Amino acid sequence: MKFIETIKNVFKIEELRDRIMVTLGFLLVYRFGAQVVLPGIDASRLSEFAGNFDTGGIGGLLNAFTGGAFANASVFALGIMPYISASIVVQLMQIAVPYLQKLQKEGESGRKKITQITRWLTIGICLIQAPSYLAGLPALGVPAEAFILGQTPMFYISSTIILVTGCIFAMWLGEKITDKGIGNGISILIMVGIIATLPLSFVQEFAARVFESNGGLIMILIELVIWFVIILASVMLVMAVRKIPVQYARRTATGGYEKNIFGARQFIPLKLNASGVMPIIFAQAIMFVPSAVASLSDSDWAQTIQANFSDIFGLWYNVVFAALIIIFTYFYTAITVPTNKMADDLKRSGGFIPGIKPGTDTAEYLDRIMSQITLPGSIFLALIAIFPAFVVKILGIQSGWALFYGGTSLLIMVGVAIDTMQQINSYLLNRHYDGLMKSGKNRKAVA
Repeated sequence: MKFIETIKNVFKIEELRDRIMVTLGFLLVYRFGAQVVLPGIDASRLSEFAGNFDTGGIGGLLNAFTGGAFANASVFALGIMPYISASIVVQLMQIAVPYLQKLQKEGESGRKKITQITRWLTIGICLIQAPSYLAGLPALGVPAEAFILGQTPMFYISSTIILVTGCIFAMWLGEKITDKGIGNGISILIMVGIIATLPLSFVQEFAARVFESNGGLIMILIELVIWFVIILASVMLVMAVRKIPVQYARRTATGGYEKNIFGARQFIPLKLNASGVMPIIFAQAIMFVPSAVASLSDSDWAQTIQANFSDIFGLWYNVVFAALIIIFTYFYTAITVPTNKMADDLKRSGGFIPGIKPGTDTAEYLDRIMSQITLPGSIFLALIAIFPAFVVKILGIQSGWALFYGGTSLLIMVGVAIDTMQQINSYLLNRHYDGLMKSGKNRKAVA
């Protein structure tokens, strides 16, 4: 009853209610577009093509991120991933390119220019990926009869324009959700695409266990318990922080009068996994390379490499994948957690870490702590990323359902869900209601 009351409180706030409805409306448009097949392709002939993505290959992974649009050959087949790739490239370039570093320091105007650069780079990536996707359709299993007008230059040109437009439109939807809706729009689009494939994956797993006498309901129960435990572990990884105590020798508080506060103490929260899912995305992007390069050769060693790195549940794929995640976790944490800037800001505000000198010593101390907590965080992240391979090999879970037992899919769902709940929570608390994370009576405003 208290949970229902909290949900009612959400819809009592007009601004929050409008933002939720706008978000749901944009998501409905995105999911509708994922079902619209490209002109010139017979939708009734795509069943064999869609079936190829249940094998646990790289295509199945791409299909999961686009919510089935990849296998549907839809106008949103590229999804939002080109924009994510462009964002990663621009973010990495900010380390080495002075012009981007200058823009980063210019505040809001610089951020707008960086966003514009990211958009243009997204179009460039789409112009490469769209023809590659169209050219690869026959090799992936689309029969020749599915191309109504044939694979003519006109088909490639028109379909490329539609795929690029679809990606840009999806990017626009994400930005509008961020501005007018709730949460990070780009992340929500990815999460919705991933969740869209969840019901069908579970139904297929349920049918395989129950109707084919492959473990029965008891195995379904065991799988759900394991899934719940992995979700809890992912939440712990996302929320875990190391609190560094900070002492302020003298601070001034104003509340109708001024008074000096001596010995005020606060904390610097250093996240156990400060890099989020970015190391997995980086590592996954690189894991596509060996198979793609090996496919260019017909030699035995090339075929072996292609076979090992095309199976996302294989041994060598996951060993290399886990190692890359640990390496990229350290790399991404180093470029996104500015310990020197944190130490300077702390010194300017009159704060210090007990027992540590302000300035350089504080920066070195924070950097050492980050290195210490990043190691267990990176190992934990790598284990969650490769856990789907364990459930496939040990429990015999179907590949489509196994993708939800870890990796980018689960971490994105958990991270976006927590971020969205925190935003809704802030609206509730600002209107003197209890948040989603706490049950209780409405808070009374303090006069």
